[in-house]
Amino acid sequence: MTRLPAWRFALAFLICMVTGVTVAALPAEVDGQPLPSLAPILEQVTPAVVNVHTRTRVQVRTSPFFDDPFFRRFFDMPAVPRERVQQSLGSGVIVDGGEGLILTNNHVIDGADDIAVTLQDGREYSAELVGADRDTDLAVIRIRADQLDELPLADSERLRVGDFVVAVGNPFGLGQTVTSGIVSALGRSGLRGLEYQNFIQTDASINPGNSGGALIDLAGRLIGINTAIFTPSGGNVGIGFAIPANTASHVMAQLVEFGEVRRGSLGIEVQDLSTELRDALDIDAAGGVVVTRVRSGSALAGAGLRAGDVIKSVDGRAIANSQALRNIEGLLSVGAQVVVTYLRDGRRGEVNVTIEEDLDARISGRRLDDRLDGVGLIRIPDRSRASGVLVEEVRRNSHAWDAGLRAGDVIVAVNRQAVRHLGEMRSQFPVPGDRELSLEIRRRGVAYLVLL
Repeated sequence: MTRLPAWRFALAFLICMVTGVTVAALPAEVDGQPLPSLAPILEQVTPAVVNVHTRTRVQVRTSPFFDDPFFRRFFDMPAVPRERVQQSLGSGVIVDGGEGLILTNNHVIDGADDIAVTLQDGREYSAELVGADRDTDLAVIRIRADQLDELPLADSERLRVGDFVVAVGNPFGLGQTVTSGIVSALGRSGLRGLEYQNFIQTDASINPGNSGGALIDLAGRLIGINTAIFTPSGGNVGIGFAIPANTASHVMAQLVEFGEVRRGSLGIEVQDLSTELRDALDIDAAGGVVVTRVRSGSALAGAGLRAGDVIKSVDGRAIANSQALRNIEGLLSVGAQVVVTYLRDGRRGEVNVTIEEDLDARISGRRLDDRLDGVGLIRIPDRSRASGVLVEEVRRNSHAWDAGLRAGDVIVAVNRQAVRHLGEMRSQFPVPGDRELSLEIRRRGVAYLVLL
């Protein structure tokens, strides 16, 4: 038998990867040799990819005064607004079949009142939210079901530009769909609204509804969670982004354990090195960021670092710019020991530091008081002249939401005790559960009182 030339196998493989129409017309064999196919891998993978449906009840009020908790309380107005229901579709990946844990995007389930999951075999279940992280756009939900397939997370650090990948999801609500492509780039950033960005870029079609779905390699390993597309038209133009599996694994572990991500901090502020700064600091080597401020009491303050030092690497990972440092810092576990390499006056130095959680920068409300469950609190930026504590988020239908607290509010007093920053607010707790918790807030320059 004449052996089929290698170039014909390669050509057939590319045809399989690029065009489904042509694939349908190809024979199963060419000169007695079977054509390569993704079908065997997908038969193992697709049962672990699910459709996620959410319903959100949105309040519709006839007057903006109804949104004012003080106005409602003062005039004894009933808090029974009209409602309309918003529905959305997305995707998810079962990563732990025994526990029923599903990874998806935060924006798929954010603010949802009801979450439902439909499996590939048609079974449908209500899902509960385990935890969500806005900074990485990841969330974990759980269903109670038997005989669930799972797709464990692989090591995304081994990815290379040019590797073939396959995206599985639920675009436009059409049902489970598979697209293919390659890894176009690694370490992408620049998307709005996310604090930590280290995306896998792919030309595999990712359309609305694919969010939260799986990005796999040709061995069927989960290497990323599809999250976004770059498009001027609302549809795929060959630029899609996925959250690397290593990032997803770190975030998921904390969401399952704590219901939130507890991030460590180096306690510094930095900026990228411009040409002028490199000349002024006499730095020839590429990469690195210059320290502009070291917070008192932070890990690096104790290690002796100061403004003007240039951070070159953290835990052996080179720092190209401030976003790269932010990404690494966001994945450092509290209590971890890392080596920080820096330059000072042209000399190289190293320090070993233990990563600590900066509770005066960000904290979840439930760590202060159960009545603040679902509330995210952060430090007001140093450049602002305002004092108080900024409310970063308030989960819908939480006790604080029902009481009238909203994202963007600034808390200036707790139980009539003024708070200038998050550290002072933390000192006001715990508050006995049988005592009313009052928060004085500022909203668009107007003072309100929120009672919990």
